[in-house]
Amino acid sequence: MKAGLLVDDEFIHGEERSLTVRKTSLFFAGDGFTVYDCKGSLVFRVDSYGGPNTRDTDEVVLMDAHGRCLLTLRRKRPSLRRRWEGYLGERSDGQKPIFGVRRSSIIGRNSVTVEVYGDYQCSEYLIEGSFGARNCTVVEAETRRKVAEIRRKVDASTNVMLGKDVFSLNVKPGFDGAFAMGLVLVLDQIYGDDLLEVGEEQVHPSAEDL
Repeated sequence: MKAGLLVDDEFIHGEERSLTVRKTSLFFAGDGFTVYDCKGSLVFRVDSYGGPNTRDTDEVVLMDAHGRCLLTLRRKRPSLRRRWEGYLGERSDGQKPIFGVRRSSIIGRNSVTVEVYGDYQCSEYLIEGSFGARNCTVVEAETRRKVAEIRRKVDASTNVMLGKDVFSLNVKPGFDGAFAMGLVLVLDQIYGDDLLEVGEEQVHPSAEDL
């Protein structure tokens, strides 16, 4: 039995890691993400070039710093609960997904279920809280053990909270950071910026904040 879903063991560590996730563009084609570690080194990137309707794309690809495809996230249609599935690497025809993500309720907005396919010790995770507020936690469904957290990021030098296009992804020891970031991408596709307050000030990080 495997302890947790494995995308790439390069991103599994023995201590907690805090990653900075930055939305690279909020309004133009090329909307995506860049993800940095505590030293400011690029860890993951996500690029999409779907134009103004990027949110309606069927696939999103997570890459490492060198452009290697780690995960392909694909919307499952038709789906009333906005179901997504994850595939290892670059998805090909006939390939089976390794996990699925769905909103736990059509009405409720703050609970998402992640089902892991295959022979793993933990077959289900829950994502609880509000992604729009950048305040949610990924837990093992059975044990309630926290494996990852999404939080607002505060500028250490000014003690000012950054805009919601910059946030922290904290990955617990032994959990795959690539899997955690894949879940962030699905949450962004499901919820997007629906819960962001209109007119809230956005503050972009300097290199020292990454």
